[in-house]
Amino acid sequence: MSHRRDFLKTTAGLAAAASVPYVFTSRATRADGPNDRLTVASIGVGGRGSGIGHQAGSKGNMVACCDVDADRAAGFAEKYNGQCKTYGDYRHVLDRDDVDVVTIGTPDHWHVKIAIDAMQAGKDVYCEKPLTLTIDEGKTICRVVEETGRVVQVGTQQRSEFNNVFLKAVVLAQSGRLGKNLSARCQAGNGESGGPFATAEPPANLNWEMWLGQAPLVDYCPERAHYNFRWWLEYSGGQITDWGVHVTDIGLWALGLDKTGPIEIEGTGTFDDRPNAYNAATSFDTTLTFENGSKVFLTSEPGGSTMIEGDEGRILVNRGRLVGKPVEDLTSADQDWLDEEVIKLYRGKQPGDHMQNFFECVKDRSLPISDVFTHHRSVSACHLANISMRLGRKLKWDPVAEDFVGDAEATAMLSRPQREPYTINA
Repeated sequence: MSHRRDFLKTTAGLAAAASVPYVFTSRATRADGPNDRLTVASIGVGGRGSGIGHQAGSKGNMVACCDVDADRAAGFAEKYNGQCKTYGDYRHVLDRDDVDVVTIGTPDHWHVKIAIDAMQAGKDVYCEKPLTLTIDEGKTICRVVEETGRVVQVGTQQRSEFNNVFLKAVVLAQSGRLGKNLSARCQAGNGESGGPFATAEPPANLNWEMWLGQAPLVDYCPERAHYNFRWWLEYSGGQITDWGVHVTDIGLWALGLDKTGPIEIEGTGTFDDRPNAYNAATSFDTTLTFENGSKVFLTSEPGGSTMIEGDEGRILVNRGRLVGKPVEDLTSADQDWLDEEVIKLYRGKQPGDHMQNFFECVKDRSLPISDVFTHHRSVSACHLANISMRLGRKLKWDPVAEDFVGDAEATAMLSRPQREPYTINA
């Protein structure tokens, strides 16, 4: 779509655009030297949220953190010797004029709401994957990024790290060395099963009502909160969005399909529909077909791997290795070529540190390697697979209009009701 091309060409000049008033409220756009340290606040600091928060804190000055679990906020702040103020409501963090960037490590159903509020408050954003809970959320956040000119990096760190094996896989696939008629087999692993679970009173340190946010108001049970939120469709998309978006993102990128969507989706999955039980798919086998004939298979096969195959060869890549005959056949000259092409693919910057890429892009106002536009397409592929499985039928999709073709029931699943007062306003 043209808005992505326009963003790439104009993002460096957005800091001076009078039509984007929020740009002037952040010190980030005024930083003019390599020694300037951005001020950081972290929202959602349990588990992975704590990890990305401390990564950002090592590159900037951590001044605030927020979590609806007061114990987690206090534990995160301990590292910063009194310099990191704790909050229970992220809106108070966004009210601070001295915050340049925020990291978001909340459960998935809070990502877009907080990210949009942060951008509208003049902050740049690093948000964990999967970025969205629904496809319509993805459309909305793409629009807000364009409107505000903020820098947003999504935490699909395979685009930066793991000894560049994923970048090399993408280069090899796009170079033609695997031949034509490319397909990708994306192996995400199984989801978790469990329940029904007993309810209980929420612990005193947890604001359960705010944890639920836009999701339906339900009684607390420990199996819904913290890490296990990902096995509930109310808060996530299950394994198919949690790990699936990692492997699918690389597959779509390698096939040159990360700026579009499929035209047909079909698949099967295993779900548990008992009350108060994990209800995301525990196993799945889905196929996404694209206009050029390419297919992307998203399955619950183990491995956390992406296999890319053409009519002249195939390669397999995961966080530990890049293998296949096209890799074995590379000469030393080929290796030099591959290293050069990786830098080009990485938009001229040095790969290896996903958070560093975010900080560099905040400084120079360029598009980060895991931008919202391509990530929206990657996670939408996962959402589409989930919708097809839930409806139990093959679906037709218009990747330009981003809507189902002739299927009102499926279209109704592009969004979902949001509980007040936690609606996304944009």
